[in-house]
Amino acid sequence: MSQKGLANSLKAVIIGVAVCGLVIYFYFLPVWGRAIIRAAPGYERCYIPWMVFLWITAVPCYLVLLCGWKISSEIGADRSFSGYNARLLKYISGLAAFDSVLLFVGSGVFYVLGMSHGGLMLFCIMVVFAGVTVTVAAAALSHLVYRAAVLEEESELTI
Repeated sequence: MSQKGLANSLKAVIIGVAVCGLVIYFYFLPVWGRAIIRAAPGYERCYIPWMVFLWITAVPCYLVLLCGWKISSEIGADRSFSGYNARLLKYISGLAAFDSVLLFVGSGVFYVLGMSHGGLMLFCIMVVFAGVTVTVAAAALSHLVYRAAVLEEESELTI
């Protein structure tokens, strides 16, 4: 597969993930929230705060997708191993860590305020674990891309 083909495939995946995220955040989560309210009417006061909180957690996710788009563009321009891509991957790592901490702290606060259920806390912890996994993977990729960029620069300077 050519660099352009790879970049276009990555961009198609990013668009697909963005659309799936919109469907999840703005269709499925509200539907599930209303179903929870029907099953447990005592949680009706929690619906709007939880929805706003979950929508806030979507912002770092879409910033990650924007960084992924930029990386895909760099790959398409045959600049896969560059300091710029390493910085973008480090930024992705930071965003994933921030979003994981935000979800963990936020769900904990909701639980302490009596606005959450233990099962939901367990689900949030699993999502946080996935976010930490992305954090570590992006940090490792950032380091590897940076090292490859340094090696590429050194090889270009040798005759």
